[in-house]
Amino acid sequence: MKRILICVLLSLSPMVAWADDDDRLLTVTGTGEVARAPDMAVIRVGVGAEDADAATALASTSEAMTRMQARLAEVGVERRDIQTSQLSLEPVYEQTANSAPRIVGFQATNAVTVRVREISATGEVLGALVGDGANRIDGVTFALQDPRGVMDEARRLAIEDARRKADLLAEAAGVTLGPVRDIREVGGDGPPRPMMMSRMASESMDVPMAEGEVGLSASVSVVYEIE
Repeated sequence: MKRILICVLLSLSPMVAWADDDDRLLTVTGTGEVARAPDMAVIRVGVGAEDADAATALASTSEAMTRMQARLAEVGVERRDIQTSQLSLEPVYEQTANSAPRIVGFQATNAVTVRVREISATGEVLGALVGDGANRIDGVTFALQDPRGVMDEARRLAIEDARRKADLLAEAAGVTLGPVRDIREVGGDGPPRPMMMSRMASESMDVPMAEGEVGLSASVSVVYEIE
């Protein structure tokens, strides 16, 4: 019986020590943010048409999109930077009092997402697309072609912020920070807010644009031992 009891106590002792270690931990979250001027624009642009005949409505958007893609090639946008984002054909209903809805026509939509890597040409590209038939602009987002270096800088700042908070808390509590037990990345930059345009001209024009800055952020959770 004594041998069995001793074995049980020995098997439990590491668990007790580990629990004591976990009681002396400090977990903090650090955030870092870096702003840079963008070097790429992402445009969501398309054309919509309505007609009593479905084929006619679809043909109208197809013709306009063909002209738009040809114009994009002329201004130097590569095919890999153009992707269809919406293609739809839907009935248009009319409903009068005391009657069931009836189809009176069809609405076709053809839209693409375009990456403009020469950011200074963004306004010119938009104006040209509108002149070639685009009648809807769903948004313009500015971005970085290679955000990895900026994100790495944001991560370093997040670690520094976590250490600053940990030092402050340890000093206030009268304890000493030990080594780092764990580091985890717990956040990232949110989606960009698109710029909306509600009115478009029928002639080609150079649309004024303001690129501003792009902010990328990182967040880390760091666990320190307390000595």
